[in-house]
Amino acid sequence: MSIIRPTSYGVDVSPPPGVSYPQILRTTGYIWWRSLLGVLVALSLYFLLVGVISQGLILAGFAIVSPGGTFQAYYQKSIAFGTPVGVLGTNLGIAALIPITWLVIMVVHQVRPRWLGSVKPRLRPGYLMISLGIAAVVLAINLVLSIITQHSRFHPVPGAWLYLVIILITSPLQAAGEEYLFRGYLLQAFGSVVRSPWFGIVVSSLVFALFHGTQNVPLFIDRFAFGLLAALLVTRTGGIEAGIAAHVINNVYAFGLGALTGTLSQTRGLQQIGWASAAFDVGSFAVFAVIAWLVARAMRLRTTT
Repeated sequence: MSIIRPTSYGVDVSPPPGVSYPQILRTTGYIWWRSLLGVLVALSLYFLLVGVISQGLILAGFAIVSPGGTFQAYYQKSIAFGTPVGVLGTNLGIAALIPITWLVIMVVHQVRPRWLGSVKPRLRPGYLMISLGIAAVVLAINLVLSIITQHSRFHPVPGAWLYLVIILITSPLQAAGEEYLFRGYLLQAFGSVVRSPWFGIVVSSLVFALFHGTQNVPLFIDRFAFGLLAALLVTRTGGIEAGIAAHVINNVYAFGLGALTGTLSQTRGLQQIGWASAAFDVGSFAVFAVIAWLVARAMRLRTTT
């Protein structure tokens, strides 16, 4: 039976003991449409606030730098990562998904936001740090092979040091924002609609891939597979830490390399890759997923509430 406690914002409903992460929202009195309402609210806030925050920061950058020309031209250049403030605005805009998911799960479901971190309930910092180390090593192999196969050359974008600082500081927030939405709230919301966790795993991964916009089939499969493996990791480890770690390292490597090779805008606007690249990407993350799962087992992390 769920535990209900009074709080300052209404009711604090805790999930019953013994349920897996995707079904945490199946609390006492659960109504299926509440999850769909939460998804609608979360995605609406995503489209509204993420864009507003990004545009606001880019507008502030335009006012401070005064580069000349129109704001529209500056904005288009910035969202393509042609300016440092574009990277800053985009990453901090997506990072807003963290408080958005907290707000939705608290108001719509009356469940504390800490249940988005793990079944503990909260993020487990020890496992998060270990997962970051695993991802840094495993995905570095993918990075090196990418440099070799694409014949990348050291040709930094102007002001590369500033880009790198912004990437290192804000990419973790951006990656965590996406994980809190797609592997956190959406996995729980869809996963609670039916008793099988696979519904939440597949649907949240599909939404994640579709939200990346225009892309060819190999790139879509690449992103869909990433979502599936990350969601499976959440289910098998009981939290979103491993997914955050892999997402952080992948983005830091990809955009850091783009800043150092003059291909940052191309990396930002990536719309197609080959089947070989997709297969290697998925294979690399699969290796990470297996190691992260084995480490979680060795640490005896709880996988149910």
